[in-house]
Amino acid sequence: MKSTAIILAAGSGKRFNAKKKKQFAKLYDKPLLYYSLKAFSESNTDEIIVVTSRDDIDFVREDIVKKYEFSKVTSIVSGGNERYDSVYSGLKAVSGDICLIHDCARAMINVELINRCIHETVKYRAVVPTVAPKDTIRIRDGEFGGETIDRGTFCIIQTPQCFYTDLIKSAFEKMYKTDYKSLGITDDAMVVEKFSDTKVRLIEGDYKNIKVTTPEDIMIAKAFLDAENG
Repeated sequence: MKSTAIILAAGSGKRFNAKKKKQFAKLYDKPLLYYSLKAFSESNTDEIIVVTSRDDIDFVREDIVKKYEFSKVTSIVSGGNERYDSVYSGLKAVSGDICLIHDCARAMINVELINRCIHETVKYRAVVPTVAPKDTIRIRDGEFGGETIDRGTFCIIQTPQCFYTDLIKSAFEKMYKTDYKSLGITDDAMVVEKFSDTKVRLIEGDYKNIKVTTPEDIMIAKAFLDAENG
């Protein structure tokens, strides 16, 4: 089965608080986006679609895709106002049977997890990697501590989120015919769960697969890279 990865790199990265957009911030001497593209290029993924802002398409094509010879990248498309709009822009360009949707801010994604996601999607049609929270979780009661929750019933969602292409496309098309903005949709699995009868299979993720959100996260990513490179 042919698999296509959509790499989302269209965000403004406001929380990153830097002059450069987060996806182009340097992690050592390479932009953050480079690391996701490298992992997917080395995986069993057949093709890659990059979604970025319209103003950044030429930069991504010339200074990242061509410069580092990411030959699996077949399309670079412009994103939308919200994350789900950017995903849908990417979905329109997908031709594979399986679609993997990944936030480029998760630069520490590894080939093993990508390949496992593809393998599990063949069996379950919809797959999301997760990790268990390590800390105690409590419900806030104003400025005071509230009820402590059993963390064993919680999981932290990661990407890539992986689906049969016809399933995720159909779910998005149904979503856009509704008052979807009132639903509080934050990821692709929610779209599938709300607009199809398919249950999303949770599989084991990777604690190193962090989302770079603040400059401090770059330091953590560097530590992971240092450990990998000895």
